[in-house]
Amino acid sequence: MRLVLLFLVVFNYSAYCQSKNQKELSYAEFIGYVKKYHPLVKSANLQISAAQSGLMMARGSFDPKIEIDFDQKKFKDKEYYSILNSSFKIPTWYGVEVKAGFDNNDGMYLNPQNTIPNQGLTSLGVAIPIGQGLIINQRMADLRKAKAQIKLSQAERNLECVQVIYDASIAYFNWKRNFSEAQLYQRYYDNANIRYQGISKLIEQGDKPAIDSIEARIIVTNRLLSLEESKLKLAKAKLELSNFLWLENNIPLEIQDNIVPEEKLEATIKETLSLNNLLFDTISLENHPKINALNSKIEMLNIERKLKVNMLLPKIDLAYSYLSEPGYFNNYRLQDYKIGVNFYLPLFLRKERGSLQLAKYKLQDAQFDLNLERLQLTNKIKAQQTEIQSLEKQRALIDRLVIDNETMLVSEERLFNFGESSMFLINSRENNLVSSQLSKLAIENRYFESNAILFRIMGVL
Repeated sequence: MRLVLLFLVVFNYSAYCQSKNQKELSYAEFIGYVKKYHPLVKSANLQISAAQSGLMMARGSFDPKIEIDFDQKKFKDKEYYSILNSSFKIPTWYGVEVKAGFDNNDGMYLNPQNTIPNQGLTSLGVAIPIGQGLIINQRMADLRKAKAQIKLSQAERNLECVQVIYDASIAYFNWKRNFSEAQLYQRYYDNANIRYQGISKLIEQGDKPAIDSIEARIIVTNRLLSLEESKLKLAKAKLELSNFLWLENNIPLEIQDNIVPEEKLEATIKETLSLNNLLFDTISLENHPKINALNSKIEMLNIERKLKVNMLLPKIDLAYSYLSEPGYFNNYRLQDYKIGVNFYLPLFLRKERGSLQLAKYKLQDAQFDLNLERLQLTNKIKAQQTEIQSLEKQRALIDRLVIDNETMLVSEERLFNFGESSMFLINSRENNLVSSQLSKLAIENRYFESNAILFRIMGVL
């Protein structure tokens, strides 16, 4: 018995020294690294940058434009013609375009319609669509859809970030579970080995039958097999977790052997995932990224529908330009002008009407998806809240079960010391305790995963 006591003291001291060299990687710290440095999170942020570039492209349709067209012909020392047409155009929001121009034409064989004063000819006018393109046109639609695309990209970015954090959380929880299981099997292997050595001493002294050493050795072997399997699972869990650990400049990290998971994770997980009030508050989906994404898609489809409606109108473009020689704008001559009218209307409008029907069907389909998504999210949240509350009750029950099995094992060992029990009964009691502790770790892991699932469903960043 002295040998057994001495071994326990040495083992506890070595375990204490080993624990001093361990460093805890808390769940909140781990998630912080994932949010800041993981490549998929950075990639998700690029979607917003791409959408902003698309918005810049759409705004380019409203940029002022300078156009210069110069055409000249010379043959056998004769200048047939020299034609210069230049203009400065300013597109406006409602399809109206303001235009200023300067023409300077010359030549022996100039077309009479291009004949202008020697100083050139200036113009100032406006082009107005009074049918298609006045209320909404393609460039207006592109700009509005580009703005909606930014909101869609932000929602999709949030969804991708939430998924990355969820996957990282599952990897962390698996690491914690396998770490705890490895510690559990290590502890019971050490206990079985101590028990085997103590029984061997008692057999040498004639206090125990030799068959007890075989029973004790069987227990040691079984515990060693379980320990090796748990170490293998822990090694795999570490590598899986390392997939989510990065530093700046895309430098990957690897979990070292002295890094351990957070011990009291159940006390901090809700705060880390911002779930403190989600079990009791009324469910609100107004800012949910999936709902925001679907609303943005509906907004874009609605813009497309309005554009298709506008295509049913006849295309009537009016243009007016006031003409004057350079420097003579202070003497208005209303009879000097250039006007133009452009009219276009298909007789049956089958292409336009078919395109409008397709736009309406797409919009209805998106609205159906939105209504279904709202219902599914609400039910998923309620189901997950119920599961978390049930797991909290199960944790309390399994804690009591572990304590009772520990009590039964201690009692059986006491009876064995008095010669009133056997190694078989001790092994049976210990197996029940190990099973209950493994069940405790499984329920604990399921509880952590349920919180992560609720986080993913809610889409809270």
